[in-house]
Amino acid sequence: MKAADVRQHVTTPLTGPAYAPMVPRFTDREYLNVVYRTDADALRAVVPEPLRIEEPLVRFEIMKMGDVSGYGPYTEAGQAIPVGFEGERGEYLHTMHLDNFPATASGREVSAYPKVIGSPALYVDSGALVGTLDHGSVRVATATMGYKHHELDRAEAEAQITVPTFMLKTIPGYDGLPRVQELVRTRITDVTVKGAWTGPARLQLFQHVLAPLADLPVLEVVSAGHILTDLTLSGVEPVHDYLKGAAS
Repeated sequence: MKAADVRQHVTTPLTGPAYAPMVPRFTDREYLNVVYRTDADALRAVVPEPLRIEEPLVRFEIMKMGDVSGYGPYTEAGQAIPVGFEGERGEYLHTMHLDNFPATASGREVSAYPKVIGSPALYVDSGALVGTLDHGSVRVATATMGYKHHELDRAEAEAQITVPTFMLKTIPGYDGLPRVQELVRTRITDVTVKGAWTGPARLQLFQHVLAPLADLPVLEVVSAGHILTDLTLSGVEPVHDYLKGAAS
């Protein structure tokens, strides 16, 4: 294979990529979002500067993706932290656990999503929408919400899921030091909200050394939402270079 041909490949392995080189479209993406108040010191310990914490809030999310071009169906769970950056409000993606390896590899390599393999689930059980996350055979999180108790304004639902999201991109060099270390930003586009509901909710997080969601403890559930939508994830752009101390 000639050098010019090598440069046409952007995935690993070279001739057997782990994921399709495409921008995926999500159809019937279903969210369970539980926003909760947590310990402010715990948040400050995990949110990187220059992002700013305005309130000690966390959004726990379970996302069931029934049809994703390039990946197929999968489910994902994680934590997003409301932050501010240069006058813009958004969310810092803290943890993401999913049951699909191509989506995990793509999210880490192409973008900067903090994805690891886990076993999340989203389903309805006896009048409650239930979201769970397991690491191996151990339960890490359980969220419950009254199933479609009240309609949620669709414009409000869209606003909840389309705020800019920030992530930390680190690529180590061969000397063990960072070769790339950037704060990057992305957002959801081409959104169609098909349904949105709210209702009472509860959230339990359980201690696990390899899935430390409970390090951001649940002090109070603030709100909850159940959203069904189609959407596309746009690419990422660097907004701060930690190795240079300035925007790229």
